[in-house]
Amino acid sequence: MDIQNLYSLFQSSKGVSIDSRSIKKDEIYFSIKGQNFDGNSFAFDALDKGAKFSIVDDPKLKNQNNKIIFVENSLKELQNLSKYNRSKSDVKVVGLTGSNGKTTTKNLIYSVLSQKYNTLCTSGNLNNHIGVPLTLLNIKSDTEIAVIEMGANHIREIENLCQICMPDIGLITNFGSAHLEGFGGLEGVIEGKTELYKYLIKNYGHILINNDDNIQKEECKTDLYTSFGKDKSSDFVFDYIKENNKLVLLNNGFRYSCNIYGEYNFPNIASAISIGKILDIDSDQIQNGLNKFQTEENRSEVLQYQGNKIYLDAYNANPSSMTAAIDNFNKEIKNNKVVILGDMLELGSFSKDEHTKIINHLYKMDFDSVYLVGEIFSSINISDSRFKKFNNTEELIKGLDLTKINDKSILIKGSRSIGLEKLIN
Repeated sequence: MDIQNLYSLFQSSKGVSIDSRSIKKDEIYFSIKGQNFDGNSFAFDALDKGAKFSIVDDPKLKNQNNKIIFVENSLKELQNLSKYNRSKSDVKVVGLTGSNGKTTTKNLIYSVLSQKYNTLCTSGNLNNHIGVPLTLLNIKSDTEIAVIEMGANHIREIENLCQICMPDIGLITNFGSAHLEGFGGLEGVIEGKTELYKYLIKNYGHILINNDDNIQKEECKTDLYTSFGKDKSSDFVFDYIKENNKLVLLNNGFRYSCNIYGEYNFPNIASAISIGKILDIDSDQIQNGLNKFQTEENRSEVLQYQGNKIYLDAYNANPSSMTAAIDNFNKEIKNNKVVILGDMLELGSFSKDEHTKIINHLYKMDFDSVYLVGEIFSSINISDSRFKKFNNTEELIKGLDLTKINDKSILIKGSRSIGLEKLIN
């Protein structure tokens, strides 16, 4: 279908949806194929629920209904439409990627920028080849800035997402041992993430780098960037201070603070402050944004529960984020420490070795008890009596009387599909 005709249909609609179950009246339904479903099967259901049109790519549905629009590839049409909608707008796009802290950093940036601008950001974790287009299609005529989180688990994915969202400003949170199965190792992670730098250099965009991160300095192949960090040569120089459970950042005589757990979040806060400064937001407004920031569910949450203090970070896990969480917890908490860790997924052939490294790292810590959850952790021989292994979360709940854990500080960290948040109640 011609993109201008599709755009006209989009403008006359109430938006788009890829889920027939939650579609609203006068939205356009895009039938997307997944691993276990074919959205074409629900095209008529969407119309019955009030969809204005259904975009399909199954030839069997061709010419069956004047509200059924056949295209060669529904996903490609969704991406093309989102790119066109972005190009027709004067919106400034801030794009970010990285191995750890993307969503937290995205939310920090959004919280800061929305103090001055009409700002849109990626919803939840919708940061892939489907989620990014859906976010871009929420850009309205009065949207001034869009903060777009880009995730990837293989080479060229960030490149493709950049082609769709066309960022004006970009940053990489860090490079860590995440999605090693798809990237083939840390070198692949670096190559994949720095596709953002390459896009911005080619298109005269604005790059922000963490000057304390040697990989970022090495991989940013241009002198035209803005830097932040503790390094005194940075454009924005910060001192990082932990004070009364708050993270405090000193910059140019101003004292910024954020009520978020984990010293590994210092650079994430600093990047949000720096983006605010680049976009001419004054320090008081930036601090207002940091005050209003809230962590998302299961990410860097601190919960008080029946005498226990729970540090919950069960949304995702990879070797670098797991190590950072363990080190920070061990440093901050002096005694009565319990650790519950779940398997780290998508590590491919690196999996057993990376899980063994985590266990060896834990041996050095003075934790009271360590509970390891998942088939990968369970497959590794452990001699330390403080350690107990469980194949899954349900086995842990059944095999351990969690109500007997009292007056402890508890770190809970694992990959999303392990479901460690079920332990809270």
